Amino acid sequence: MHRTRRTAAVLLAAAVAVVVGIAPAGAAAGGRTGGDPSPVQRELTALVTGTGVPGAVAHTGHGRRGETYTAGTAELGSGRPMVGAEGRFRIASVTKSFTAAAVMRLVADGDLRLDDPAGRHVPQLAESGVTVRQLLKQTSGLADFGELVDWTRPGGYTPEEFLELSLRLGQEFAPGTDWGYSNTNYLVLGLVIEHVTGEDFRVHVERTVIEPLGLRDTYWPAPGELGLRGPHARNYGYHPARPQDGVVDVTEMPGYEFGASGGLVSTPEDLNTFWDGLLGGRLLPGWAVRLMTRDTTDVSDHGYPEGSRYGYGVRSNPLSCGGEYWGHLGDLPGDSVVAGRASGGRGAATVYITSHHALDPARGEHLLAAVDAALCVKGHPNRP
Repeated sequence: MHRTRRTAAVLLAAAVAVVVGIAPAGAAAGGRTGGDPSPVQRELTALVTGTGVPGAVAHTGHGRRGETYTAGTAELGSGRPMVGAEGRFRIASVTKSFTAAAVMRLVADGDLRLDDPAGRHVPQLAESGVTVRQLLKQTSGLADFGELVDWTRPGGYTPEEFLELSLRLGQEFAPGTDWGYSNTNYLVLGLVIEHVTGEDFRVHVERTVIEPLGLRDTYWPAPGELGLRGPHARNYGYHPARPQDGVVDVTEMPGYEFGASGGLVSTPEDLNTFWDGLLGGRLLPGWAVRLMTRDTTDVSDHGYPEGSRYGYGVRSNPLSCGGEYWGHLGDLPGDSVVAGRASGGRGAATVYITSHHALDPARGEHLLAAVDAALCVKGHPNRP
């Protein structure tokens, strides 16, 4: 879901150089054309021609208003242009930001307290000492369950079974004493939501986040659903159950099992609308949004850019033009995404690529650079 040493080792056995056919890069309808390409277009083209990504798309601006850029192809060997801002894809760990917003809705309504023991709602954590706040901030010490997952197991796992795998590994540090990214934290938050509300966490997220913002192309996959609904590109990467096969088509994945930590499907348009709605105060009272972005941990020494901080399901990234943006990254076998909104209400940006190699730093650099360019390029509506 998110790029971590542990899950990268499990999901991606190794990164190899792959030669793929590349469709000509160009701005989509509404994007910039003619003359020198924009900085956003240059970064997308570099991802396709320089690092072997089959397809890339960036959408900038506010919600459905803005500019869309594409490069590459939606399907290798087909010549089909890369899908645009309406294309659906698995948003992986960007799901955590939706889950965090839904948890904060419960806090704002007085149904949940940030310093509640997680064990009050999830019996498996009765002796852990972990709080809801620590789950949101990734400071619980709960180990990522990915190391012990058997991706060939028929029927998959329930959230409780994923949590049992995590507990088998033991806590990595005492709660609140350090920071460690773990998908387990948000899996547990899904269980907390269900205990407090009496409804599936997916229903709660739909009711409190997706529907109020009118995110008509965002959905949770159904149990057993492997494909993607609506327009979408194909995805390529190492299949977690068959890494020895090398890079293959991994468009079909058991998204339902990724749950509250990484299960949502969305579009660049909907993600920009989400970030505008969350950070613009349409979903939560101002004090709740401020908590999400001010009660933070410096994560610069955890492989993130200098000055990066992690809050409640959101992370800050410094911008080259000054200020920062708040958002999240997401990785799955077959895709990577970075999405967020610049400080000062300067607009949002989403960049999505159809391939993921955890050990290829050039892809990550161009991905982050494309978001930075989208929020900083001179003359762009996002630029103050």
